[in-house]
Amino acid sequence: MQLSSLHNRNSNPANGNFECSNPLFNRIYTLINWAIKSNLQSVVTDCPHREKLSWLEQDYLMGNSIHYNFDVYHLYSKLVQDLQDAQYPEGFVPDIAPEYVVFEGGFLDSPEWGSSSVILPWLLYKWYGDKQILEKAYGMTKKYVDYLDSKSSGHLLSHGLGDWFDYGLKPPGESQLTPKTVTATSIYYYDVVLVSKMAAILNNTADAAKYTALATSIKQSFNKKYFNSKTKVYSTGSQTAMAMPFSVGLVDNKYKNAVIKNLVDSIYAGNKALTAGDVGFHFLVNALDKGGASQLLFDMNNRDDVPGYGFQLKKGATALTESWPAREDVSNNHLMLGHIMEWFYSGLAGIDQEEGSVAYQKISIRPQVVGDINAAKGSFHSSYGWIATDWKKDGKVFSLQVSIPVNATANIYLPTVVNTAIYENNELLKGGLIQHVNGMTKISVASGEYLFEVK
Repeated sequence: MQLSSLHNRNSNPANGNFECSNPLFNRIYTLINWAIKSNLQSVVTDCPHREKLSWLEQDYLMGNSIHYNFDVYHLYSKLVQDLQDAQYPEGFVPDIAPEYVVFEGGFLDSPEWGSSSVILPWLLYKWYGDKQILEKAYGMTKKYVDYLDSKSSGHLLSHGLGDWFDYGLKPPGESQLTPKTVTATSIYYYDVVLVSKMAAILNNTADAAKYTALATSIKQSFNKKYFNSKTKVYSTGSQTAMAMPFSVGLVDNKYKNAVIKNLVDSIYAGNKALTAGDVGFHFLVNALDKGGASQLLFDMNNRDDVPGYGFQLKKGATALTESWPAREDVSNNHLMLGHIMEWFYSGLAGIDQEEGSVAYQKISIRPQVVGDINAAKGSFHSSYGWIATDWKKDGKVFSLQVSIPVNATANIYLPTVVNTAIYENNELLKGGLIQHVNGMTKISVASGEYLFEVK
């Protein structure tokens, strides 16, 4: 007798691929990708076998990780409609949509979950250039941030679940290392900033000014309450408490370097172990990548001796689990902690878009050469076509093959040192064609196929 099983998921087309010279990272990629595929249904479910509900926080926290692998335009457009249908008259959006069951407390109304109502329309605009989705959802986004404003005290929020399933001394659940008000107010601030940007895009100057002013007030109140300007530490100094304000823009420019340094130093002092949870780890990955600390991301995840991806694999996991230590009493096929996937593409493969770009019209190619990785490649199908990178490091020679689609342009950021010679398609580049940015060499290119060599 032969038993066969079939895997089913939403019909989103495959959108990309990644691999590198590190076998563990390739296994982590597969681990997370199985969880993504398992949970792409008519909604993005938390797990395919138990609750099967559309918990909203993962839709945006895992958004880029999912989008790099699958074209989710139609699915995410449908999710926006689900959010509009689920919004309550007073303005809040419940933690699940469609709301098949009504929960209580933070499981009904948590800012880190309901904020999908603001962030998903923005992601669809950034990913695909769909301005109509902003027009369609703008009323919902305004109503939601106005609701959060009504719930705030002194521009601070304190309700919700916080950094769900962070890793500490207690069993996982509601946040234990970071005060809930830190994550709730951080995402509230980010929501208001996005609504102000949407208003500007939609030529609503009055709303743009209103929400820009509100964002400024939230930032001032948050920093006054939670930032120690002497120690340069936010709140408890947890991974989430430090990374989330940095990532959403709450940190003043003059303090950014000090905050990132303190975050990095504290993680190294903590044996490079993961503690951030469902909400915080997304922002930790983003902060370390954008803050120039990709080496630490490598160090934290290239191991199996502490709870994390390698630890899950060593315990026999074949899909991402709900908890960092892969506890047997919770789900063992769960979507929510797969945020490192985004860094595989944007950091190691180096495929991202520049600040202010929409639909990947202005691409950033910035491969991160870290740890023992001597080769990585990735491909991603944007609205303009396929973007692909393939780099290798052989001794002192770094080579990068790049494909930029028609009607798009790109900035290429190459790892260089003083007196480095750079070749483009076997021709030596002259000084006037390149710029030096944060220890890297920046080269602007049009669409086409390129081979860069750094010697």
